Amino acid sequence: MTAQLIDGKAIAAEVRQQLKEEIEQDLAAGLHAPGLAVILVGQDPASQVYVRNKRRACEEAGVTSFSYDLPAETSQQALLDRIHQLNADPQVDCILVQLPLPDHIDSDSVIETIDPAKDVDGFHPYNMGRLAQRNPTLRPCTPYGVIHLLQRYGIELEGKEAVVIGASNIVGRPMSLELLLARSTVTTCHSRTRDLAAHVARAEIVVVGVGRPGMIKGEWIREGAVVVDVGINRLDDGRLAGDVEFESARKRAAWITPVPGGVGPMTIAMLLKNTLEAKRLQNA
Repeated sequence: MTAQLIDGKAIAAEVRQQLKEEIEQDLAAGLHAPGLAVILVGQDPASQVYVRNKRRACEEAGVTSFSYDLPAETSQQALLDRIHQLNADPQVDCILVQLPLPDHIDSDSVIETIDPAKDVDGFHPYNMGRLAQRNPTLRPCTPYGVIHLLQRYGIELEGKEAVVIGASNIVGRPMSLELLLARSTVTTCHSRTRDLAAHVARAEIVVVGVGRPGMIKGEWIREGAVVVDVGINRLDDGRLAGDVEFESARKRAAWITPVPGGVGPMTIAMLLKNTLEAKRLQNA
């Protein structure tokens, strides 16, 4: 068996095109374009790349991007004051604060200061709670993107045995909630999980997001499983690799996401989708 690739780059392009057409229709009806404020604190190289890609995607889709690049020494209070200003700005439908933040800034306080109706990342406790209660509004972009990918490929989730490896607030926990919402039977594995290989071996759906290259061995994968690799790691030789041993896993899985070109493009696509959804909810 050789797994079929789940092409996140292609599906993300389709999502962006669909959003662009919807935004053009709104503009033709006299409505304003959705506005996304992106705040970058400091000069972390990876964050700069992510933010640049997000701003480019906004431009392509017709989303108005407001840029706030702040120095690393920006105080927590100054950042919170900026967020309060954006919360009150009617031209700004969504707010994104790029993580990670400098060590002197408490990320939880920043996330909780964002108006939940403008929380494009879906990280605010209100939005996470809505997802937990099976009544989501703005959803965390990476897990939302994974679900969208699987649905677009017609991969059945209902009743399936799903294992999520990683329990972060950004990926693992909301991913488990998304799969529960899709009526999968979900196990969440983390750094204290015993016999990880046994959990992976019984999973029909495996989602991995831990940030450790090759952590999940190909021989652990169940025959015919669906493997979604959220991890993206830069190796010593400069290549990008996921958290799953791709080549050996591909010999056993039915479907697998590549790295790069799998989940990554979907995160930005769903960010744009959330921005448009937020504008519509605020103007409903």
